[in-house]
Amino acid sequence: MLLALDIGNTNITLGVWNGRSWQHHWRLLTNSAQTADEYGIILKMLLQDAGVLTAVDQAIMASVVPALSRTFSQICQQQLNVPLLTVNSDTPMGLTILADVPSAVGADRLVNAVAAFELFQAPCIIIDIGTATKFDLVSSRQEFLGGVIAPGLGLAAEALASRAAKLSHVALEAPPKTIGKNTVHAMQSGLVFGYLSLIEGLVNRLKAEHPDRGQKIHILGTGGLIDLMAPHTAVIDHTDPWLTLTGLRVIHERVMRAAGDKVTE
Repeated sequence: MLLALDIGNTNITLGVWNGRSWQHHWRLLTNSAQTADEYGIILKMLLQDAGVLTAVDQAIMASVVPALSRTFSQICQQQLNVPLLTVNSDTPMGLTILADVPSAVGADRLVNAVAAFELFQAPCIIIDIGTATKFDLVSSRQEFLGGVIAPGLGLAAEALASRAAKLSHVALEAPPKTIGKNTVHAMQSGLVFGYLSLIEGLVNRLKAEHPDRGQKIHILGTGGLIDLMAPHTAVIDHTDPWLTLTGLRVIHERVMRAAGDKVTE
């Protein structure tokens, strides 16, 4: 079985692929101060409770947190005793990266691009709503075209509450109407509906600049906050909160297939 790890700034998502489907998913809070021993205990408990601890024999990871990249590499090698593939811009994933500096593109963005193209075999815009709100474009030729990075919804909410003396933290949820009749609803409207307007406006701009704008461009939403935002807009065609894990699975299959082809040459 394959263990897939997506290590983000706010959450760590994990999944176990049994060769046909995702047998289990988990989402953990990211804590860069957590040691390999501590995260190792958590991970082994999750796998043990799921009955797959001894069945996992491969692992793949995408990480944007360097400290935790080392932590989980150590866990896989020393505690789980499984080989780990760490995804970066040099990984043979079948994606042509058209960024100015490919190595500077976050691994999660590349993995999402691979997953989106695998799902639709067509041009896509991926909207990842997490710590940051990211928009990434894929062409009909499986090219990563670049994208947009904006501050995340949670960051905006924290900044608003911490920098304005009379405003406090509010639950991240949509208010009854756009016009807030009290401070809480007014803040929720500005956060949720304000970010929806950002998403809708950028999608229109990105579609207009997309080199495949004459074709159907699939708009795919993912990330920890996608379920909050997607029901309130018509611009997102599809949602998949576990999209990055799908991309990791696809990349692992491609790398293993390429390695097998080299062995038989």
